[in-house]
Amino acid sequence: MSGKPVVVGYDGSDTSRRALDWALATAGRREIPVVVVHAFTLPMPPVPVAPGYAGPNEGALREGAEAVLAEAAEHAARLAPDVEVSTRLVSAPAALALLDGIEDAEMVVVGSRGLDGFSELLVGSTGVQLATHAPCPTVVIRPQHRPVEPGPEAGRVVVGVDGSPLSETALAFGYEEASLRGVGLTALHAWDTPVLDAGGRGAGLPHETVREIGAAEESVVLSESLAGYREKYPDVDLRQRVDHQKAAKALIAASAGAELLVVGSRGRGGFRSLLLGSVSHAVLHHSHSPIAVVRPRA
Repeated sequence: MSGKPVVVGYDGSDTSRRALDWALATAGRREIPVVVVHAFTLPMPPVPVAPGYAGPNEGALREGAEAVLAEAAEHAARLAPDVEVSTRLVSAPAALALLDGIEDAEMVVVGSRGLDGFSELLVGSTGVQLATHAPCPTVVIRPQHRPVEPGPEAGRVVVGVDGSPLSETALAFGYEEASLRGVGLTALHAWDTPVLDAGGRGAGLPHETVREIGAAEESVVLSESLAGYREKYPDVDLRQRVDHQKAAKALIAASAGAELLVVGSRGRGGFRSLLLGSVSHAVLHHSHSPIAVVRPRA
């Protein structure tokens, strides 16, 4: 088995095991290997200590970390015996451990909550660093606290599209995933701005008329972004959606029961600053499906 690997962060937690399972299934479909990464660091004492304080035993911590990786390898061998799996132990913070050596990775997969090195992966600077700087798509597997009623996009790959170059990259990734999974793709374009310009276009028109004009114009943006994909992926059932609402709300609702939610790391319009601020936090913390954040490769 050759090709760019799927890199997955693993610490033994439930969400990291779900991330591993997702990575194995994805690698199996693509016929590429999986690299399991476990990060560990020496904990710092919370208060000043007396001279001679020995601190935690690095050998014991490393031994425990190796046991976690061995567990992951055994689980992978049982679940996906045909997938080539290797492990990597890194003494570094989680984001650095994952960012190091993934220049040629197909994607990096992580759980949104975990233990030890991965405990705050999507809260604060660590998660932002990974999703913002990884040179490959970052897939986040969210915990399943309670079942959710499947929505109209259940069983499909949902891609946020806004006409920006990065949403084009996300669309390409989403189409490939949909084709490999044998499922349909929903291209979702959300907009929430009035159809007005400096010349007053739309001024004085009924609200419904303005909304209809806006929907028509935004549909053109979506159609132009999709040009050529029907021919390239004739096996993928395409569904186009133009939603007049906030981007985060539209994406979260569409993720209910979805196979995968795909977004670009930057965009314009409804998806502007997706990983910086309220929209990104809402999607990352409330999506009902795995999320792929796609960045352009260097």
